[in-house]
Amino acid sequence: MIYIPKQFEVKDEEVIYEIMEENSFATLFSQHQGHPYATHLPLILDKEKRYLYGHFAKPNTQWKDIEGQEVLAIFQGPHCYISSSWYETNQAVPTWNYVTAHVFGKLEIIDGKEMMDSLHQMVLKYEGPNSSYQWDQLDAHFLEGQAKGIVGFKIKIDNIEGKAKLSQNHSPERLKLVISQLEQSTSKDEREIASQMKTILRKID
Repeated sequence: MIYIPKQFEVKDEEVIYEIMEENSFATLFSQHQGHPYATHLPLILDKEKRYLYGHFAKPNTQWKDIEGQEVLAIFQGPHCYISSSWYETNQAVPTWNYVTAHVFGKLEIIDGKEMMDSLHQMVLKYEGPNSSYQWDQLDAHFLEGQAKGIVGFKIKIDNIEGKAKLSQNHSPERLKLVISQLEQSTSKDEREIASQMKTILRKID
């Protein structure tokens, strides 16, 4: 579970799925040999089956005792610092705005066709439509050889939580001041936070 004040909770599951798909390079946490362990890796979402698919590099020993564990995958969306100097008064404190999704579920090791299909889906997601790298054109023996160096897995989604901390606990006037500052930035995250704050503002006004 994560700490989510009610005003920051994302209740719409489709919105949470969108966060996951747009920020699919996740952090996967488990217990490994009695200690917390994390790996950063892309995860592919199957909404219909409610599974996440991914793979470890075989030398990464996290996979050796992870099967059957309840794991946590964190999908970090845009985030940025919010300066209190942007407010109408300096009698305030700075904060951090962000969007994130947490997924809990049990992990199962997969191989064979199921793993290869998940790798294919990953290539389809990340390669551009005009890319010269085409999965169907790869030599089968080459793929089999490369697959020996990884360990595939899937996570059955048991629970998902979404959080969007976008200054909802401040006045509309203050949101407008913050948005104005963020929109002047060249940072992709800051401009995305501004865009999402504008969505919040439209709902308030």
